[in-house]
Amino acid sequence: MHDFTATYTDLYQINMAQVYFQQGKHEHKAVFDYFFRKLPFEGGYAVFAGLETLLEVLEDFKFSDDDLEFLKDQGLDSEFLNYLKGFRFEGNIISATEGDIVFPTRPVLQVEANMVEAQLIETILLNILNFQTLVATKASRIRKSAGEQMLIDFGMRRAQSTGAYHASRAAFIGGFEATSNVVAGKDFNIPISGTMAHSFVQSYDDELTAFRDFANSHPENTILLIDTYDTLKIGLPNAITVGKEMKSRGEELKGVRLDSGDLSYLAKKCRKAFDEAGLEHVKIAASNQLDEYVIRSLKEQKGPIDVFGVGTNLVIGDPDAALDGVYKLAFANDKPRIKLSENLAKLTLPHKKQVYRLRNSEGKLTGADAVTLRDETDIKHMNHPFDVSKSLSFKNCNEEALLHYVMKDGIRTEPPKRLEDIKVYSRKRLAEFSEEFQRFENPHLYKIGISDQLLKEREALRNHYKNKDA
Repeated sequence: MHDFTATYTDLYQINMAQVYFQQGKHEHKAVFDYFFRKLPFEGGYAVFAGLETLLEVLEDFKFSDDDLEFLKDQGLDSEFLNYLKGFRFEGNIISATEGDIVFPTRPVLQVEANMVEAQLIETILLNILNFQTLVATKASRIRKSAGEQMLIDFGMRRAQSTGAYHASRAAFIGGFEATSNVVAGKDFNIPISGTMAHSFVQSYDDELTAFRDFANSHPENTILLIDTYDTLKIGLPNAITVGKEMKSRGEELKGVRLDSGDLSYLAKKCRKAFDEAGLEHVKIAASNQLDEYVIRSLKEQKGPIDVFGVGTNLVIGDPDAALDGVYKLAFANDKPRIKLSENLAKLTLPHKKQVYRLRNSEGKLTGADAVTLRDETDIKHMNHPFDVSKSLSFKNCNEEALLHYVMKDGIRTEPPKRLEDIKVYSRKRLAEFSEEFQRFENPHLYKIGISDQLLKEREALRNHYKNKDA
């Protein structure tokens, strides 16, 4: 469902690309790192999402004739525009596996391409990866609270416009089972689910007739919204009546939905009434401004809720709303590059790099990822990225390389992955982390360090520019 052309970018990317072209630097090779500086939701981890979407976009990322006419009207150089007629992304993408658990500071993805290619894809890369990673992480947290209860994405109407489309995809990776978003369900093969609105009930003169008509129209998937007028005095008795009528026809009322009031209390009353009516099979779904904290509370209250429909707080990534992912130059024209800052936390890491997840001899996580120069192996020591007084040593550790080529010369290295497989992989990876890293309040800090060689290279480059300025 994307019609992205290469004008899906910020103007300054095109402005810089024109200068590279005019100065004969457009074929210079560059390496950019994608990473983020802060975990969302004050949590202990993030779920990497959006890679397959990005690769799909990059396979056909080009300027249309209309794009070039528009850019001509903006005063862009005619020779540069002629060059852009043949623009395609023909670079390499080295990335973490989609669905993996990722942390601040370390590269999550690297782009190797000529300067124009690498610059022109920056905006769409950040747009896709930041948003989907944010929502997948939020979904993962909600999944943790929900336990084995079913989770449905109800966020389409509250999302930032068409962001709902990719939010549904990211939510599925993070642990949701279904979505109300029909087009996302069709395109990503996500199960779709829907009930009814209050307006449907209101459009009838009485609620019971509305329920009966809905049941007759959807006998295999009847879920009734029972809080339009009075949940316990009107909605619940009417649902029980319809449930019994369906049962007599050899059908089953699938469930009811609660969308207001004291959800735990109402769910308990509904469960008791359905069980006493011989309708033990009827599921109870709840919605209305749910998030990981509300769902955790409902579970603690032992509310017999089978399905949670989560909307606004999921798809907007509440309360953070954005992941602070950035895209920084690390290598260009055969030289390492660095961005300096008075704030040490904003120093970038130069060079082509690899990231290793360190495991003990039994394959268990040590609680640390090491960022190294790309050709380094046998990591026995790493340093805090910004505090020179802190370091860690390792013995008998196994190194799992986390960054792999997923695109070479603009072509994927393997076929697109099924969304279900990405979801399963993500859940498996998260399960390797102890509860201390997954808790919502004051999670344990996962350590990210840089190798001795990378530290040496960074400090040499830092001193070079400082002395040069002096």
